Amino acid sequence: MSLPNKDEVKGKIKQATGSVKEKVGQATNDPELIRESEDQKATGEIQENIGTARRKVGDAISDIGKAIGHK
Repeated sequence: MSLPNKDEVKGKIKQATGSVKEKVGQATNDPELIRESEDQKATGEIQENIGTARRKVGDAISDIGKAIGHK
């Protein structure tokens, strides 16, 4: 398994930031901040999933290359 790529990392960061915003929004009773946090978490999840898919495709291509003798 290869290391996470930048999309995966950025997606995780967006999700974490969204979670913090959600907690602040709940603590301050700010529905706009809560909505913003939900959007940010969803965007982060999508970005992470795209990054994961790209990494898996890259790993598969690398495995195929190794299987046919390319390094």
